[in-house]
Amino acid sequence: MLYKTLKNSFKYFILIAITTSSLAQEGAVEAQQVAHAGTWLSVVPPLLAIVIALAFKQVIPALFTGLVFGVWVIGGMSFSALFTAPLTTLEVFAVKALADEDHASIILFSFMIGGMVGITSRNGGMQGIVNLILRWANSVKRASLATVGMGLSIFFDDYANTLVVGNTMRPVTDKMKISREKLAYLVDSTAAPIACLALVTTWVGFQVGLIDDALKAVGYDEMGGYGVFLQTIPYSFYPIFALFLTIMVASTGKDFGPMHQAEVEARNANITSLNLDKHPTEEILPVEDKPHRALNAILPFLTLILVVLGGLYYTGLDNNVADQTIRDIVGNANSYKALLWGTMSGVLMAAVLSVIQGILTLEQTVNALLKGMKPMLLAMIILVLAWSLSEISAELQTSQYISGMIQDALSVHWLPLLIFLLAALTAFATGSSWGAMGILIPLVVPIVWNMMGAQGVLETEYYYIIYTTIASILAGAVWGDHCSPISDTTILSSMASGCDHIEHVRTQIPYAFYAGGFAMIIGIIPASFGFSPWLLIVIATIGMYLGLRWKGKEA
Repeated sequence: MLYKTLKNSFKYFILIAITTSSLAQEGAVEAQQVAHAGTWLSVVPPLLAIVIALAFKQVIPALFTGLVFGVWVIGGMSFSALFTAPLTTLEVFAVKALADEDHASIILFSFMIGGMVGITSRNGGMQGIVNLILRWANSVKRASLATVGMGLSIFFDDYANTLVVGNTMRPVTDKMKISREKLAYLVDSTAAPIACLALVTTWVGFQVGLIDDALKAVGYDEMGGYGVFLQTIPYSFYPIFALFLTIMVASTGKDFGPMHQAEVEARNANITSLNLDKHPTEEILPVEDKPHRALNAILPFLTLILVVLGGLYYTGLDNNVADQTIRDIVGNANSYKALLWGTMSGVLMAAVLSVIQGILTLEQTVNALLKGMKPMLLAMIILVLAWSLSEISAELQTSQYISGMIQDALSVHWLPLLIFLLAALTAFATGSSWGAMGILIPLVVPIVWNMMGAQGVLETEYYYIIYTTIASILAGAVWGDHCSPISDTTILSSMASGCDHIEHVRTQIPYAFYAGGFAMIIGIIPASFGFSPWLLIVIATIGMYLGLRWKGKEA
């Protein structure tokens, strides 16, 4: 059985490798001027994909349609370009997405963490964790709060956060009859926000690098990029409010919109049939007549976290630089390499524990590994298509076209709000919060700086406008990413939670808009005119809580 499985897997691997190599060679195209780049047509491919995904609740056809249309536009919208667009989509853009080293790392560690979950589910470790958590999380509210708490504790990387929390808490929330949609929301709305706000994360180096370069370009030298980043944190209203909202929803048990209906359906379902109709999955059950030891899952996940943290330190440490701080080290780290090391170490720990205790044979361990990887396949296909669409959007200069819409003169105090919306729209259309940050920070910071000078407010007491502007880009990118069906973190949240992807997007959007509305009205607008961000956070938090108590309903 094991030999046959490995033989077939090897055959498929060789076939994919040969096909990919052939396509990579045949798909090489000469550099040419991209047709219709920077025009209104550049917005159509991502918009078409989003509309089809929301209308038909089928992500893969939606993404593929958007890709084909984008390739057709790049090809000049000729008849021959339309005919060859589906082939070019695969042989050029999909292959390019797979060939990217960071993308390959994401795929590999996603498969590995799925395999680790498969082994720890089969050896009874996951059931042991469930049994431990259920001693405290013995109600809907406590299980929800436990999910949020885990999301806040794994703050150093959004990918690791999403995959670990979703896979760990899914059995617990199923037991408490919490919908998969609710679990996916709690996972998704804690992962990116906490990674965006925390002082030492894999996001910080990217964000600080962009901020530092943009400020140097305009001659700002009062503090470094990290110092400015710290100043922007209280102005990052959406991530702060998104985190607060998850705590409120979990602690009150109140929901609104499609999420309330999902929760009602989950409560009325039998435990044995919960989610099986809407979210068909092949459950990995523990071996019969074997002990369910929580340690067999805790140790692999603890190993994963410790090795990731150690990997971040090792890859970020530069012996040629004196007096490196922890934030400098993590900011310079190779997060993808650290995550690969962590997932591999976790898999090995899970396998060794299973075999040496006699819970699983080596063959059963490998089969559990492969079975755990299987559910990841659909999400990886979606990710490849989403990455391909992002590449097409980059070639068509979609973000540059959108950015050009706000460059007309207006009061500098209104720029943070418009930039927040622009960042959200860019991240929504491209499915990448980092992409939106990378494009907008170098573009927008000089525009705001120059407008401050032209309007006579380029003085220290008005620097809060710069802080609010930068924070609005970071926060808007997270907001748009939360609402986008083609976002990688949104896809991973659906995958890790075992939730239908479109149902996750549909149920999360009202919550994202709720927090986003407070971020704009009570946060960004008053802060842009000089109000204290800390006071605004307190006012908005009270308002969100009262609104949830008023309009929310318990399932």
